[in-house]
Amino acid sequence: MANIKSAKKRIRVTETKTARNKSIRSAVKTEIKKVNTAVENKDSEEAKKALEGAVSAIDKATSKGIFHKNTAARKKSTLTKQVNQL
Repeated sequence: MANIKSAKKRIRVTETKTARNKSIRSAVKTEIKKVNTAVENKDSEEAKKALEGAVSAIDKATSKGIFHKNTAARKKSTLTKQVNQL
């Protein structure tokens, strides 16, 4: 355990940021699962709605620095291809 005051603060800040990042990453995964479920059920309308939500969640996560921009682009591209193939 750290003895220096600034090191203790860094530990607290890191825990806070880790929890925030985990929450946002989990929300993105949930949105992606919604798209995948709609695609499996071959429900194009539901898939398009879910895709909008997923793209929005991915963009928000990217703007907050949780995903690299290329990772976000890859995820959005994959989901869009799946929806367009319906």
